[in-house]
Amino acid sequence: MRIVNMHEAKTHLSRLVEAAANGEPFVIARAGTPLVKVMAVDAPVPGHKRRVGFLEGRFSVPDDFDRMGAGEIAAMFDSDT
Repeated sequence: MRIVNMHEAKTHLSRLVEAAANGEPFVIARAGTPLVKVMAVDAPVPGHKRRVGFLEGRFSVPDDFDRMGAGEIAAMFDSDT
């Protein structure tokens, strides 16, 4: 992760914020000591795992899902072209 000093952060704030918004977080340091981490608001929280089943109830899967199009697929392999 990029570390910038306070002076550089003040001088190039627009560019640094744009980079953070595009997924490149950075740390602002004073006298070599890290003070704050700047990252996009919608960036994923480190260590946070995505929840399985978050779309439950939003759509349904047909009972024959694993057999859908089986005839057409078999025909593609059985053709003599």
